[in-house]
Amino acid sequence: MKSTPFWKWMLFGALCLIWGSSFKLMEESASVIDPKRLAALRIFSAAVFFLPLALFHFRAIPRKQLGLVALNGTIGNLLPAFLFAYALNDPAITGPLGGILNALTPLCVATIAILFFRDRVALHKLIGIGIGLVGLILLTLVPVIRQEAELTLARLLPTLAILTGTILYGFNVNLVGHRLQGIKPLHLASVSIALMIVPTTLLLWYFDFLSLSFTDPATQTAIWKGAALGIIGSALATILFYMLLQLAGGLFASLVTYGIPVVAVIVGWIDNIDIDPLQILCLAIILSGVYLANKVEKKQHETAAKSD
Repeated sequence: MKSTPFWKWMLFGALCLIWGSSFKLMEESASVIDPKRLAALRIFSAAVFFLPLALFHFRAIPRKQLGLVALNGTIGNLLPAFLFAYALNDPAITGPLGGILNALTPLCVATIAILFFRDRVALHKLIGIGIGLVGLILLTLVPVIRQEAELTLARLLPTLAILTGTILYGFNVNLVGHRLQGIKPLHLASVSIALMIVPTTLLLWYFDFLSLSFTDPATQTAIWKGAALGIIGSALATILFYMLLQLAGGLFASLVTYGIPVVAVIVGWIDNIDIDPLQILCLAIILSGVYLANKVEKKQHETAAKSD
């Protein structure tokens, strides 16, 4: 594939559409299938999809790093799938809102890099993280501000679940960047997700997945959507993202973060989901924080490149 703007934007658009619309699919499927079963089905489907590639690439993974590779699949895919499915099963968390909260991921990456991996602290990065947190707090308080709900632990739990998922994504990105950087991206993605076939098989059995009413049309549709979330939203999208990384570089690929919540909001609008203007304002605040943090990263990369 030639490195042309056309292919860069094609991959960019495809990823925004896949990941942005996945929140609606999760929301719809979780209303039919128990969120625990849905999450296990999603990652099981992705693991089965990646299994042939993993068998081919398994030898390329150093044995001493297999534990970290398994951890990569666990905190980068398995646990977030359960957290997002649980949150989107709550009526208060719509697909657009899930997409907006997911935009916190880059801020979690930066925060964890500073706190746990001793990355250099830049003032602009800290300001960006602070702006993002302000957006998160306002987003959480929107129903309270409008006096539509009380601020209770039960209401906070779904938001905290998604926030925990973005924190796990943040740890995972730093794990790859600091501990697994010597492994080729496609090798890492295929093996780490394929390793999840063991725990997800056990979980599907434990959650009695086979007891579902497979003759029910609504259940059948939800199962197909869950499988699509795994095959397209987790496995195929990972391949496309790594293609974009190789074709356009990390800075351009990181812009997908801006497109995902926008697509999630548009999908919700098309589906006649009420979208509060304050939520859009919170999205703008969060994305401005992400932009500021990424802008600092860009300057650091340019400085490093010149020093080389």
